[in-house]
Amino acid sequence: MKKSLIKSLLFFAGLALCIAGFSQTYIPVDNAAAVKFSIKNLGVSTTGNFKGLKGSIEFNAINPAASSFTVSVDAATINTGINARDNHLKKEEYFDVNKYPSITFASTKIEKSATQGAFIINGNISIKGVSKSISFPFTAVEQNGGFLFSGSFKLNRRDFKVGGNSITLSDNLIVSLEVFAKKINE
Repeated sequence: MKKSLIKSLLFFAGLALCIAGFSQTYIPVDNAAAVKFSIKNLGVSTTGNFKGLKGSIEFNAINPAASSFTVSVDAATINTGINARDNHLKKEEYFDVNKYPSITFASTKIEKSATQGAFIINGNISIKGVSKSISFPFTAVEQNGGFLFSGSFKLNRRDFKVGGNSITLSDNLIVSLEVFAKKINE
């Protein structure tokens, strides 16, 4: 009886580890996401956000190397709280949303960070047809049958030909992400 119980426990423990070893597929929930940016314009911090988040996330907290993120936002949804400015940012000199409707990110490598519950993601971000490699830390917190992914990174707008040679607009901006992704029921 004792051997049978031990075998059963070992079997279920092994099964649980096997299941935990596989990545799960998640989809970002746009209305539960915050894709924000902050940039100085004439020395004043200007903030805004994007909507239209979509994509696919394969995530495995135990084996992050088996994870991947492929996501995008709708560039035409840029919102700084001032319609005239938003319309200006949609034009060719800035995001050229008619020609480049999406801003995309695709991961190339994900690994655990030294901090518990934190990870480092490497990937390519594409804005206006220009792709650049970036790397940044993020956290993943399980909640409501999915994960809340949070992180931030810096970009140089000139790398993506956004804003031309504006002397009033800072070259560097900060992008902050809070993305809730729910598990796809298979």
